[in-house]
Amino acid sequence: MLHLTARNFESETTHTHLPVVIMFYANWCGKCAMMKPVFEDIEKKYLGKIKFFEVEIDESPDLAARYDAGIVPTFLLLKNKTPIATLQGLIPQPTLDQRIQKLLLAPH
Repeated sequence: MLHLTARNFESETTHTHLPVVIMFYANWCGKCAMMKPVFEDIEKKYLGKIKFFEVEIDESPDLAARYDAGIVPTFLLLKNKTPIATLQGLIPQPTLDQRIQKLLLAPH
């Protein structure tokens, strides 16, 4: 999972033909720490099919504001560079996986 900042966000998320899932998190957030291993497990399942990224909101507050990630963790799903879904808070792994699967199968 690649760490994104304002510096590399555009180049990494717009120069891929793959769907994108971004986890906005904070280092101080206990729920984020609980979700990170879940997110990493799901990433392994979709290797080569979906790009997974993370953004630390205190490090990149402009990105957090742009994508309304005031609640952490926030999961942003992008297809063709367009946000198609946002999920926030603690999410059971099957639910997160199901939403990501829908992203993968959604028409281009």
